[in-house]
Amino acid sequence: MTLPPGQHAVDGFPRFGTHLHHPPPAVPQAPAIEIVGGETNTRVPLTDLAALERRELTADFHCVAGWSARGLRWEGVSFTDFHRVFIAPAPATHLVLVGLDGYAAGVRLEDVLADDVLLADRLDGRPLDGDHGAPVRLVTPRQYGYVNVKHLRRIELRTSEPRLERSFVDRLLAAHPRARVWEEERHRHVPGRALRLPYRMTIAPIRWLAARRS
Repeated sequence: MTLPPGQHAVDGFPRFGTHLHHPPPAVPQAPAIEIVGGETNTRVPLTDLAALERRELTADFHCVAGWSARGLRWEGVSFTDFHRVFIAPAPATHLVLVGLDGYAAGVRLEDVLADDVLLADRLDGRPLDGDHGAPVRLVTPRQYGYVNVKHLRRIELRTSEPRLERSFVDRLLAAHPRARVWEEERHRHVPGRALRLPYRMTIAPIRWLAARRS
C-alpha cells in the first residue's frame, strides 16, 4: 500500500512523544478516564471498557516528522462506541485529550468518530507497554501521531477549537488542528510539503534523546 505524501517507512515502532528523556509515566493502580466539560464531570474506570465490543485494527502509524511504522495490529474498543456510551449526548465539537505524562492534543469530534479510531490497550498481541501508551491510548490512523495521545487519562469537552498553552517550540511548530495525513496537514500556516526535509532532520536527535532516559 502506498504511503501518504512525505512519509517514509522505518523498521520497528520508535518511541516518540513528549518528555522523551524521562521514563514513561507509571500506570495508576485503578486507571480511569476522566470526562469533563460543561455540566459533564464523570470518571470511567478502564474496567468499564469491558462492556464494549472489542475490535482489532491493522494500520500504519504516521509521525509528523515523516516516518511511518507499517502494519501495526491494535486491539481495543471503538472510540465511537466509547463516545456513545460514556459521553453522548453532552454537547461538544472538539475534544482535548490529556495523557498521564501531561501531553495534551486538541481534536475535532468528527475526526475521532471515524470508524477506524480506537481506544487501544494492546499492540501486536501484547498489552501496551509504557513506550507506546499504557494503559490505554488513542489510535487515529488518518491523523499524524501527535493526535494519537498516549497514556490517556482525561477528555475535555469543548464547543470551539481549543487553544492549548504551549512552549515556545510548540508555538513555533504550530501543529495543524486536524493533522490529516493524506492532506499533509503538518502545520497550521506552512504547507506540509515545505516541511518534509526540516521535520525529517529532527528524527535522529529525537531518537538520541529518547535513548537518554533518566
